[in-house]
Amino acid sequence: MAEMWINMGPQHPMTHGLWNLRVKVDGETIVDAVPEVGYLHRGIEKICEGKTYTQIIPITDRLCYGSSMTWSHLYCTTVEDLMGIEVPERAKYIRVVAIEMQRIASHLMWLAAYAGDLGMSVGFTYTMRDREVFVDLLQALTGARLTYNYPRIGGVAHDLPPNFVRDSIRATKYMEKRLKEYEDLFEGSKIFMMRNVGIGVLKRDDAINMGVTGPSLRASGVSYDLRKDRPYEAYGEMDFQVATHKDCDCYARYRVRMDEMWESCRIIRQALEKIPQGKWRIVAPRNAPAGTGFGRVEDPRGEGTMYVVGDGTDKPYRLKVRSPIFVTVSAAPKMLVGYKVADVVAIMGGLDMCIGENDR
Repeated sequence: MAEMWINMGPQHPMTHGLWNLRVKVDGETIVDAVPEVGYLHRGIEKICEGKTYTQIIPITDRLCYGSSMTWSHLYCTTVEDLMGIEVPERAKYIRVVAIEMQRIASHLMWLAAYAGDLGMSVGFTYTMRDREVFVDLLQALTGARLTYNYPRIGGVAHDLPPNFVRDSIRATKYMEKRLKEYEDLFEGSKIFMMRNVGIGVLKRDDAINMGVTGPSLRASGVSYDLRKDRPYEAYGEMDFQVATHKDCDCYARYRVRMDEMWESCRIIRQALEKIPQGKWRIVAPRNAPAGTGFGRVEDPRGEGTMYVVGDGTDKPYRLKVRSPIFVTVSAAPKMLVGYKVADVVAIMGGLDMCIGENDR
């Protein structure tokens, strides 16, 4: 049978956004793959050159609609490195709580979409239902439900609201019960297991050599997590385990994210129990010195980094964003070749694509 190219995208349920995956097939077997991005490019890095440092914060919120808190937090830490600012201890703990809640909300959105991809409508309903618990908490904290504009250069916008600690601890205990329910639901499904176990294998050496980070790397057996290996904010004071798996397949990537949600619940409770009193923000200077700043965080999708160049004014000369998904999607051919067309949905859905941060 003759080989042929098939376009899956740019508008396709599997893509979770505007991008195109070209797969070369021999019958039903994939023999080559070429991911094509650029359909959602907004020029955010260039836009930032014309905005003041403070005005950029809500723009970085929009890098990823699934984990906006992580990206605005990363931007603030990058500018703090440029300005030489030390954030108050209370702000560090508040940031940890906020971004771990964002991690859970992000993973639940991924799991809901993944369940929909694989035909498990009840999984979509359950996970989106429980995601609302953490979205409500983030709304109580920030006043928004998707793009939060909460981190600030020098801390956070405001202190914890009344009853936030109580409600957050209740939410984590509720979530742990639901996680057990999810495990029974998904892993008790023969169809779900058949479509995940042994599918989309990304070997350890390939993952390392191609620069893959985050859950996709840890699912290939590499225990690397910036929160543990290069602690930032208050993560050095937290007791948690890095979720890894040795099978390197779609099931491993699912399992790593499930374990990360367990650990995020632990981190949130610890941070709230240890949070000190004091300021939650210091006033940052309007102008940044001439020089460079660098920041890196463990985004729900991998290692996000930013590099900023200051020229002594109130606007950056240059801002560069490193998207973990841009690198991970580049590794797609390694996971796709040799599998069937029907496996594309599971393999690519398991990567947790976010095109906003990918195209920027």
